[in-house]
Amino acid sequence: MAKSEASVDELVGMIERGELRLPEMQRRYVWKKPRVRDLLDSLYRGYPSGAILLWETDEEVPLQDFAITQAKNPYQNTKLLLDGQQRLTSLAAIVRGKPVAGRSHDRPIELLFNLEHPDKLEVVTEVEDNDGEDDEELTGDEADSNEDELLQRFNKMTFVVATRKLEQLTQWVKVTEVFQSTSDREFLKRAGITSFDDPRAEKYS
Repeated sequence: MAKSEASVDELVGMIERGELRLPEMQRRYVWKKPRVRDLLDSLYRGYPSGAILLWETDEEVPLQDFAITQAKNPYQNTKLLLDGQQRLTSLAAIVRGKPVAGRSHDRPIELLFNLEHPDKLEVVTEVEDNDGEDDEELTGDEADSNEDELLQRFNKMTFVVATRKLEQLTQWVKVTEVFQSTSDREFLKRAGITSFDDPRAEKYS
């Protein structure tokens, strides 16, 4: 078994081009937005995110569609994704801003990045590779929190699932826009940072 390294962008490109396919035996895409948020948080902190297992073959293998659109495979051989579908589909959706085919309807995964997150990251999230059926339910403490208390909690986080109220605050920028920007200055301007002497600008330039 050969071992190699690839960037997130390379792996996402393989999915887009149809070079990387999903065998029929794989389960469907099941991650909810909080699970994707936790994955990005772990990557941002430099935590290990697990291995991706591929199998390259020229045999005819029954396939299924990824939850995001891809081109027809232009290659004679097929690379099959045996482990890592939830993570790679999530990253492809975020990096490219593509909608994800869900159980009810297709929609993008919208996450926000906190430009003013504390230098010392206080709120730790953890990625678990399971169905996460209850991910979007509020915990007892969160359900009892008022709006100010929730905002204080969010301000300690690096990534959050997008809400209309948070999108209106200049410290929060859409993660997909960050990936798609060709210039840090452009997305910082959209976030309301017009002076590049601003400590927030220095942090992300």
